[in-house]
Amino acid sequence: MKIKNIKYVALAAVFGMGATSCDDFLDRPTEDNYNQSNFYQNDTQCVQGVNFLYNSPWYDFQRGFFKVGEVMSGNYYWGKSPYLDFTVNGTDQDLVNMSYSLWSVIAYCNTVYKTLQTANCSENVRRQCMAECLSWKAMAYFYLARTFGAVPIVHDNSQELADGTYNDKKKVMLADVYEYIVMTLEKAMELFKDEDGNIMEGEAGRIDYYGAEGLLAKVYLTKSGVGQNGMRDEAALNKAKELAEDVIDNSGRKLMANYADIFRLQNNNCEESLIGWRWDAASGQYTAQNTLQSDLAMVGFDEFGDNWGGYNGPSIDLQLAFGVTPDQNPKDRDKSVIDTRRKATMMMAGDKYEYFWQDKGGFDYINFIYDKDGYGKGGPGELQSPTGANEVKHLYGNANDHMKGLGVSAASMSSSLSTHLLRLADVYLIYVEAVIGNQGSTTDEKARDVFWQVRHRAVSEYKLPASVSWEDVWKERRLELACEGDRWYDFVRLSYYDSSRAINELVNQKRDVYDNLNTLYKSYYESGQTTWNATSDQHYTNNPKVPNVTKESFTLPFPSEDVVFNPNLMEDPVHVDVRTEYSY
Repeated sequence: MKIKNIKYVALAAVFGMGATSCDDFLDRPTEDNYNQSNFYQNDTQCVQGVNFLYNSPWYDFQRGFFKVGEVMSGNYYWGKSPYLDFTVNGTDQDLVNMSYSLWSVIAYCNTVYKTLQTANCSENVRRQCMAECLSWKAMAYFYLARTFGAVPIVHDNSQELADGTYNDKKKVMLADVYEYIVMTLEKAMELFKDEDGNIMEGEAGRIDYYGAEGLLAKVYLTKSGVGQNGMRDEAALNKAKELAEDVIDNSGRKLMANYADIFRLQNNNCEESLIGWRWDAASGQYTAQNTLQSDLAMVGFDEFGDNWGGYNGPSIDLQLAFGVTPDQNPKDRDKSVIDTRRKATMMMAGDKYEYFWQDKGGFDYINFIYDKDGYGKGGPGELQSPTGANEVKHLYGNANDHMKGLGVSAASMSSSLSTHLLRLADVYLIYVEAVIGNQGSTTDEKARDVFWQVRHRAVSEYKLPASVSWEDVWKERRLELACEGDRWYDFVRLSYYDSSRAINELVNQKRDVYDNLNTLYKSYYESGQTTWNATSDQHYTNNPKVPNVTKESFTLPFPSEDVVFNPNLMEDPVHVDVRTEYSY
């Protein structure tokens, strides 16, 4: 826990620090409002005080979010990253930033929540804002529990700062942490209803009742495996099913028709995004922006000189999961079953994108790589990715694409592209997996239809299945949510009740590189993308690296400096009766 910083985070939250945004949803208090006496005095100010939670405290989590979620899971190749070979230690800067960010979120949520209790505002706005605080707090704890395992519970940081107990916090048993998350989301759902018990209508892009409920369904699905051996807790599975089904039936939300559209700027607040980081490049607040394009895009992809992700890319194993390989003739990909999520997730030879570089007639992957002085104008000049693919999700394109999508320009390491953390399709698959439970498969009519809706959107030829197995859902989650920061946490929850299965899959993945792809791709470019001459020279590398994955790998170490401030983090966790000890 970044204890030494919590005090300043808490004070900033009270005073509503931030800069004014050009987007009403993300408006923040102006700098001349930096005092407690004249803020949180009306509905507008209370909403502004909560808007901060949708981006800035999460800023330092972005890189860890992707490296843990996708590199560790085997979905993404990232060179010599310790997340690729499971050698992360407590001094890793991304891990340090990740921890700091999550504890900052919790401190902000606690402080703003407490301030709202006595704020001058209408009761419905008070309830909505308090519910949003608790939802974000639960999300932060959900990431902490799935990343670090047992962690301390900080219920009221202002009180604990006052009584001097911050650095004495003990870790709480994992099952108790999950119970605390459940309790927090239950209170959020209660507050998302008005005083008469009616669910309040949500605003696009903001967390609402069904966003909190969908997250609670995911928490219960995860919680169902804690402390189990082979079989998951039926009561938790049933609760996950019940909650997910309510979102599906009563939220009024539907899957978007075109999968790729979910990740476009104009759909930042689409109804399929139940919870997301809503970044704001125009606010002037440094920590309010999305920076992922810089880490994931190839050099020259935008005009700001801030892209360095070309040497990494979606893994060979993920490509195989989509049924493709980097040495496959692009024309042959069109002869097999087409999963539209593949192209929306990874760029490969032959791919063109109408939504990137719209002012140049679209983006051509191969031409960009090799026509460095003409079409690319600053592109890499050679294939850098040793997997033969590069990232698509989390990219907005160039400044013109950003302007066309949102009416404002991007800047260096700064975009307003939303990062979706919980999507409706995820809730659909949670429902199906919860119905399957410990049975291995299901013929339940509704579960089959819900599964079909997710897969049919991406694979038009897919017919309603006679049954759906756990393996079907496991693979579908990977394809549907690939490169969205989620896959590692599927392995974590699997490890709770069947660590051998999780370990076996991880060590048998193709996580390494393909040899001699630049020769193949360059020849394809020089032929005008008409001739594909793959040979035996292009192959998955000999003697690939295999990570040393153990049961302990599913819990990352605490940052070393956190342990220095609180040595209790190295002690065994304690049991806490959450419902007795804490209340909202």
